[in-house]
Amino acid sequence: MEQNRPDCADPRTHLLHSRLPQQRWQLPAALPAAEEGIEAGALEGLGLPPELLAVLQRRGFLSAEAITALLKPAPAPDPQAHFNDLNKAVARLRRACGAAEAVAICGDYDADGMTSTALLVGVLQRLGARPLAAIPSRQEDGYGLNAAMVERLAGEGVGLLVTVDNGIAAKEALERAKDLQVEVILTDHHTLPPEPPPCLALLHPACTPADSPYRGLAGVGLAYVLAVALAGSLGRDDATAMALDLFCIGTIADMAPLLGVNRRWLQEGLPRLHASTLPGLQALQRLAGVGETPLDATAVAFQLAPRINAVGRLGDPQLVVELLTTEDRERAMELAQDCEALNRQRRELCDAIEAEAVALVEADGPERSPFLLLAQGHWHHGVIGVVAARLVERFGLPVALLASEGNGRLRSSVRAPRGFAVDQALRHCEALLERHGGHPAAGGFTVRAENVAALHGALNALATDWLAGQAGGVPVEPEALLSLDRIDRAFWRDLQRLEPLGAGFAAPLFWSARCQVLEQRPLRGGHLQLTLQQNASSHRAIAWRWQGEGAVPELVDVAFRLRSNRWQGEERLQLELVGLRPSGGGEVVLRRRQRTYWCRRVGESVRIRNEAGDELSSTDPGNDDQAEQHPYLKGLFAEAALALGLAA
Repeated sequence: MEQNRPDCADPRTHLLHSRLPQQRWQLPAALPAAEEGIEAGALEGLGLPPELLAVLQRRGFLSAEAITALLKPAPAPDPQAHFNDLNKAVARLRRACGAAEAVAICGDYDADGMTSTALLVGVLQRLGARPLAAIPSRQEDGYGLNAAMVERLAGEGVGLLVTVDNGIAAKEALERAKDLQVEVILTDHHTLPPEPPPCLALLHPACTPADSPYRGLAGVGLAYVLAVALAGSLGRDDATAMALDLFCIGTIADMAPLLGVNRRWLQEGLPRLHASTLPGLQALQRLAGVGETPLDATAVAFQLAPRINAVGRLGDPQLVVELLTTEDRERAMELAQDCEALNRQRRELCDAIEAEAVALVEADGPERSPFLLLAQGHWHHGVIGVVAARLVERFGLPVALLASEGNGRLRSSVRAPRGFAVDQALRHCEALLERHGGHPAAGGFTVRAENVAALHGALNALATDWLAGQAGGVPVEPEALLSLDRIDRAFWRDLQRLEPLGAGFAAPLFWSARCQVLEQRPLRGGHLQLTLQQNASSHRAIAWRWQGEGAVPELVDVAFRLRSNRWQGEERLQLELVGLRPSGGGEVVLRRRQRTYWCRRVGESVRIRNEAGDELSSTDPGNDDQAEQHPYLKGLFAEAALALGLAA
């Protein structure tokens, strides 16, 4: 099989003996020579180590100018030139503030929706309006604005609604608002319907110009744009002092792409987030054990966002809105403790459901379904999405977990590996579904119990076709070689220059070859800790939710992300393992243009053997001239050097 990128011999031949998780390693393409890529002088001027430059080049940042723009994004342009209805929305809210009018902020129960709601409630309070949060219950109401909410709010005398992180698909509710003469400012980032929804003003990233840096905004980003524009029009920039803090949390929690204005505003907001003036955020950080030093996107994603999301999954979202808007420090701590308790409950539920789900999968034996569809009536709707994502990571297959909704219906959360489009799969099966929605990586649906078997069959057929184009095992795709002796504080500081790292611009995935396992220790919770040594340098590595069995081989290749871990006041760098495989016996197999080559390392040189048994070494006399005359040969040596761990 032809490979465009170097691929070592099938690791499954080793896994049968070592019982490591089945993975499919795919090393990156060799970088072009300096004269074909970024000029060496331009590279030196950026001050980044070669490993990070290799990552950026492989991600498409092919000039010093492009890398500089990534490291220091341009200021956000005037949003009025990008959002056609922004002035209309600001003018209506100015009237509401001047008349101390009641304004309903209709949000969603995830972290993006709750921070969006709190942001506008807090700003409008400071500007003179009387905002009230209106967020549906996940269990009772389901997602988004509904007609019953509109009727209730209109009955309470509310004449203006602002939706945040929802509303674009709430056709019935918007029509009802129009009938009741309730005006609606709609801000949302979900898929636009074919026909524009009825509303006074619409703020949506897809309505901006195609090259707009506002294209990646989540719901909280749109709320931030609206709040800043409103406060600026009233000469009250002070009213949005806390808004950037909430923007940072909601944007990272919703996994919005960390590019464009998102990147610029996060670079401005994250360094000061630990010193937020919001008592609720201070309390939340204190209970999470962070906040003594500036936070990065990873700390927000794994320490703060889950505590907020847990409330929307299991409790009342109003708790978070009050937490993020109260000025009372004692009340803030009480509410933060409630968040903490719900987060503990969320973890316990996830662990219990995951254990049940894994047992159901393994009960089918090794010949499992290509699409894992599992149903238990007692599973909690609020957390099955989290567990489905864990199962995708474990098995490398698309997953749907179903829980009872009552009246003979089940509600599902769906997650899938990259390449399997969840939204397309659900549209293909919509005749069997009561309702559905989502995007390529995740979605959900409601189905009648009698249709579950037919639905599973249809999804299995789609997954079978998808798997036919995939090689076996969970994909591991490192971006650059990083020797363990290169990992130090200086490298970590350089890596921090790429922040924020997350959705749309992930933390680099490095790999290192032939690492010696000095120590291996299982940890509570199913994790595995290793001590790895290479070139006289040793580092601790952690494999979260380890799926292998037995001892790890003494010599391994590892794919990892570099993390900073603080424990008992001490901060140290550790490798967060994404991939692990036994190191080969010094030889790898390359498949290039339907030809096979066996490559081995001899000192610092590469020796290649073809199918006819002919061998060629990178140190053979005259080989440099041959490589220059034959680009194919030059590329082959470059790929071999990469696969053998001799080049980044």
